[in-house]
Amino acid sequence: MKNRRSFLKQILATGSAPILVPRHVIAGSGQTPPSEKLRTAHVGVGGQGGGNLGEIGQFPEVQVVALCDVDTRNLDGAAGKYPGAQKFRDWRRMLEKEKEFDAVVVSTPDHHHAPIALSTMQLGKHAYVEKPLAHTIEEARKMRDMAKKMNVVTQMGNNGHGGEGLRLWKEIYDQGTLGKVQEVHVWSDRPGTFWNTQGIERPKDTPPVPATLDWDLWIGPAPMRPFHTAYHQVAWRGWWDFGCGALGDMAVHNADPAFYALDLGQPDWVDATTSPSNNDSFPTWSIVTWHFPAKGSRPEVTMKWYDGGKVPEGLKFFEEGRKISDNGCAFVGEKCGLMGGSHASPPRLIPDSLMKDFKRPEPVIPRSPGHRIEWVRAALAGKPEDAKSGFWYSAPFTEALLVGMLAVRFQKRIEWDTEKQQAKNCPEAESIIRKAYREGWKLPV
Repeated sequence: MKNRRSFLKQILATGSAPILVPRHVIAGSGQTPPSEKLRTAHVGVGGQGGGNLGEIGQFPEVQVVALCDVDTRNLDGAAGKYPGAQKFRDWRRMLEKEKEFDAVVVSTPDHHHAPIALSTMQLGKHAYVEKPLAHTIEEARKMRDMAKKMNVVTQMGNNGHGGEGLRLWKEIYDQGTLGKVQEVHVWSDRPGTFWNTQGIERPKDTPPVPATLDWDLWIGPAPMRPFHTAYHQVAWRGWWDFGCGALGDMAVHNADPAFYALDLGQPDWVDATTSPSNNDSFPTWSIVTWHFPAKGSRPEVTMKWYDGGKVPEGLKFFEEGRKISDNGCAFVGEKCGLMGGSHASPPRLIPDSLMKDFKRPEPVIPRSPGHRIEWVRAALAGKPEDAKSGFWYSAPFTEALLVGMLAVRFQKRIEWDTEKQQAKNCPEAESIIRKAYREGWKLPV
């Protein structure tokens, strides 16, 4: 333990993390590489966590060494596929006892993301964290800063960022086809049928906790409340204490083309219109507007988000009566529009008649081998910049989206000071920007 403390002090003092050196880097040197595989620990192995584990775990460059889940059904199911991996229910115990891993994959409800990722990055471990990256604005900023300080390779799980479509959005925009873009619209049908807990009051009945579930660990850093199925499984997304609503679930996918192609940065104000709201669950629908000031040669941009069945209407260049997909993004330019579906899928010019003679731009942006394998290979090479949704990109993106949540929560325009992380006209927002954590679950200093 003493040696481990000394090691931790050393990496914290130098701001550097251990780097895994693949064999080809030192071939012929007569040395044995410290590792030829990325040894991964997975926190949350059911649902989306099971999907992440199933893909990342099958890469030949990966060895799964630890599994952690608060529900033994998920844990035992995953362990059956990876019998050599150590099992844990509490990620804090995992960090104490499991020393032989290089990277963590975090696939938990939103309120757990930052405590797990920050604690592991502080140990010099690489991190893949599901979307949305963080539960609060402060958390997103801390995660970006810790990743930079420790020089670890990171990635947020917005898998469309590794796709062909995202690159096409930027290449089409960069070639000037649209002219100047000052208006962006992003939408999602969520929550839809995916979860039905937005716009409802906290349930009053207290059903028994499932025998396989450790409810105290599931609550983690959030304020304690009795178990209910309305909080469990994917339903947690609809509650302020655990999730970030439909916006947190899908804007990280559907607004990605706007942040990437237009380099939006941070807003200076955000406004929102919603269905009746309460302080427990998100409204059933919302329309959120961000204003991004001019940046370089780009003019100011207004971006609108629609969820819960709301969609943009009457957009310039859109043919009357034209149907749009359940999820998507649209740029409105001087010359024409550009629209695509969910997860930064490949876009098309609007009006549709423009596609007849449209020629795709030359591919000038490097293509990704895949969002997850991109992260694995970047971690093995020790190159944070090679993971393209690393926290250097995804944390500011998440932070800007979460400013929109303040307008939803407090039902007023938020005048935002990004340097101070402060809502200038809404001091009551402080408790959402920097939340309190339950004892035993606070963020590392």
